[in-house]
Amino acid sequence: MTEPHLKFLPRSAEEAARIAAVEQPTTEFSAPEAFEARAGGASTVFRDDKDTFLQPSANLEAARGLDFRLGHGMFEKLWVSSPSSTKASDGLGPLYNARSCLSCHPRDGRGHAPAVGEDALSLVLHVARPMGQGPGTMAGIAGFQPTGPDPVYGRQMQNRAVVGLKPEYRLTVSYDEIAIPLEGGEIAHLRAPQYRLDELAHGPLAAGSAVSPRVAPAMIGLGLLEAIPAADILAGADPDDANGDGISGRANIVWSQRYQRPMLGRFGLKAGQPTVEDQSARAFSDDIGISTPLYPAPWGDCTEAEAACRAAPHGDGDARVFEVDAEALDVLVYYARNLAVPARRDVDDPQVLRGKQVFYDAGCPACHRPKFVTHRLKEQPEQSFQLIWPYSDLLLHDMGPGLSDDLVEGRASGAEWRTAPLWGIGLARVVDPRAGYLHDGRARSLLEAILWHGGEAQPQRDRVIGLPPTERAALIRFLESL
Repeated sequence: MTEPHLKFLPRSAEEAARIAAVEQPTTEFSAPEAFEARAGGASTVFRDDKDTFLQPSANLEAARGLDFRLGHGMFEKLWVSSPSSTKASDGLGPLYNARSCLSCHPRDGRGHAPAVGEDALSLVLHVARPMGQGPGTMAGIAGFQPTGPDPVYGRQMQNRAVVGLKPEYRLTVSYDEIAIPLEGGEIAHLRAPQYRLDELAHGPLAAGSAVSPRVAPAMIGLGLLEAIPAADILAGADPDDANGDGISGRANIVWSQRYQRPMLGRFGLKAGQPTVEDQSARAFSDDIGISTPLYPAPWGDCTEAEAACRAAPHGDGDARVFEVDAEALDVLVYYARNLAVPARRDVDDPQVLRGKQVFYDAGCPACHRPKFVTHRLKEQPEQSFQLIWPYSDLLLHDMGPGLSDDLVEGRASGAEWRTAPLWGIGLARVVDPRAGYLHDGRARSLLEAILWHGGEAQPQRDRVIGLPPTERAALIRFLESL
């Protein structure tokens, strides 16, 4: 699998063997592993307050500090509708979900599911429907399932609009409570969301169109995930479960708008985007309705059927050419690549160490792979040759019917999701007290998130249910240390 987004030095056979030894899962739990506290390698920041996820890589060159700050400015910019006297900030929508990146990623952290009666902000609905397999750039990719946008509503449902237009819909959410008995007499309560699309501006979705509710994930460590060798990720794939462990991770192969070729998917909840740049440009288009060189349509996700949206004023046509030009997109991508991962806390605490062993004994590292070593990168010193601890294999796994939607994305079925990186998860609610867990934010605690696991992870979930309360508490304590 080619990696045109990276300029890296190949590994020698000797170095590859040394790295493979370092990446092996530990079998010793009496003390922390070497460098375990530095979750993001040399880029790790030692901070655990509400601004933790806003920090630049600790090894960021001083000369690039201004680029990082400019990127932060782009990230928090509030876009306004056109025409406007603020030419550098106009072009919002005309249909959109948020006015800034920060709106969905508060303090660069996780979004949350809407409460009953609350408008959705950091949760959006992706839309896709099956398309016939015909000739094309992805036709030769095994397992790829062609999909397309809804012919009227597009790739994503937008619940906000500029003055003079109607939003595409209004989301109504309710929750059903599910009680789960645990060993030791405890009872956990899960909430199963029920989504209803009200006030559809153009009638029902087309036959076969499926929606997938998704909350915004945390922004930390994206450049490090992008710097993991594709070969190392692919080496962990076992689509036919050849080793018989019940885990059959699959790589998602998706189209890169930037490089105009199939690439390994790494980003998004179903690994539907291959690079930070692809992910960022797609979010500008679908979430905010902002054009970039990758997605040049000034009306964002508006389809031909939404003629009023396409005819509305937009921000293209001035000196920028696009509402976010290539230079502005570059600084935003640089910012996203260099948001640092926070250090682990309490790595030598006896309860944390015991919880780590419980995590391993339950089989969680089969998907939540603890560590990788990144490429040696010629032009990205911040991400170059770092031992990192994302606790993810970046592969797709069947999570069972409880977490399934009907939306297909690349090779990912409705039940398949990319293994979520766990680094920083213990600080999610320090950064934003409303942060939720899982793809749609339904889980209000780490234990709830575990108890929603099914499919390939059903045995691990059942082991956690059967743990003595002290062991279960140790497991949660370990996760909170990440």
